[in-house]
Amino acid sequence: QVQLAESGGGLVQAGGSLRLSCEASGNMLNMGAVGWYRQAPGNQREEVARIANGVTTYRDSMKGRVTISRDDAKNMVYLQMNSLKPEDTAIYYCNVEGQYYSNGLWRWGDYWGQGTQVTVSS
Repeated sequence: QVQLAESGGGLVQAGGSLRLSCEASGNMLNMGAVGWYRQAPGNQREEVARIANGVTTYRDSMKGRVTISRDDAKNMVYLQMNSLKPEDTAIYYCNVEGQYYSNGLWRWGDYWGQGTQVTVSS
């Protein structure tokens, strides 16, 4: 159906920047809501940024430091992260609501990528 592939993670020093990318592929017609989430060791997965129904929201601790964007023509979702802090270290996951065709009907599904590691050193 739909597959998501994240890229752009890595090791960066505190204060540095990273741009994460998420490519949606497969039998998908449209992207609905999109978002980025993260999970640090021992913690629950938490929302970082999301675009839903034209409204963009950010996690309070990351407001002013991250920007989520999307390119529907390319089925891409991006997360620009600046002024990174050690506490931002986590695996970052892309989430997309995708519309796909199956058994004669267009349906919506909720998809997750495998995640990309972001490590911020102090």
